[in-house]
Amino acid sequence: MLHSLLQKEILQIRRNPFLPRLIIFFPIVIMCVLPWIMNQEVKNIRVCVVDNDRSTRSQQLVHRIEASRYFIFSGQKTTYRQALNDIERSKADAVVVVPPHYSRYITNGHQPQVLIAANAVNGTKGSMATAYLSQIVSEELRVKSSSVRSLAPLTFHSSILYNKHLNYKVFMIPALFALVMMLMCGFLPALNIVGEKEAGTIEQMNVTPVSKWTFIMAKLIPYWVIALFIVTVCLVLSWAVYGITCQGPLWLIYLLAMLLALFFSSFGLVVSNYSDTMQQAIFVMWFFVVCLLLLSGLFTPTRSMPHWAYLTTYVNPMHYFIDAVRTVFVRGGNFNNIAHQMLALAGFATLMGTWAIVSYKKNS
Repeated sequence: MLHSLLQKEILQIRRNPFLPRLIIFFPIVIMCVLPWIMNQEVKNIRVCVVDNDRSTRSQQLVHRIEASRYFIFSGQKTTYRQALNDIERSKADAVVVVPPHYSRYITNGHQPQVLIAANAVNGTKGSMATAYLSQIVSEELRVKSSSVRSLAPLTFHSSILYNKHLNYKVFMIPALFALVMMLMCGFLPALNIVGEKEAGTIEQMNVTPVSKWTFIMAKLIPYWVIALFIVTVCLVLSWAVYGITCQGPLWLIYLLAMLLALFFSSFGLVVSNYSDTMQQAIFVMWFFVVCLLLLSGLFTPTRSMPHWAYLTTYVNPMHYFIDAVRTVFVRGGNFNNIAHQMLALAGFATLMGTWAIVSYKKNS
């Protein structure tokens, strides 16, 4: 009986001219486009400089700012007022004002007061621009002061773990696995049963002796296969396009994907069971998908959330998956490192799968 139902589901997917193309091209487009644009590293900050000293040392500071890969140098202005006008006309994001007698202060062993003014309409961009420029100015002053006093400059040693090139794609690519599976394994099942309701074919299934458990399993299994295909495509593209490979066991990635696919496909069927039209199912799924996505830690650290929002991560399976897949993919973690995330995902998937079976109304 289950074999026949699975054959029916596969035929329905194959006969739909849109779904096979969506299943193939959607993960490819997501993996080839989003890692380039979902980069929260702040770059291309437009900076102009007001040099009131016009000495060799002040020009060295200007050239150091100009050479930074984080800035777009917008030139030098005569007065601070002219520089502010550039910010007001959105031609600059930050202004550095070098004070008069900048070089004399350094020669005499004093610290000159360099003004940094940043446009903070975009708070993140403003704060990062100030931090970048402050670091450059502090480094320049430290080197110059040390050379004047004939002292060796203070050196720092840092160790970058797991992502030594600070490549943001390493952080985002494993999380995109969750995004693709959530959309594919969530929305497609949500439209499955409600689509049969609108077509009237669900009534024919309700009068058959097929049990609720068999019916729901036949609906879920194809999406597990789709999840395996999606993860495989994502892993291959991560290696082929970006040269980024999984540092931990691949079987853990697939196991995590299966648990997340079980949760979202079951959740989609639950929404479908309670919906009467496709439009209703889409709106309900979209509401929950947005909430689960934004509160998962995909884009921002969960510890940066307000405490009440952080508490929602304890009941968010997306958070557990993203945390676990980054641990395995980036850090090379093993099963012991993600045991509690795995246990939580298994619990959520089991609970949602049971709900999908119980909520299906079958006429006996």
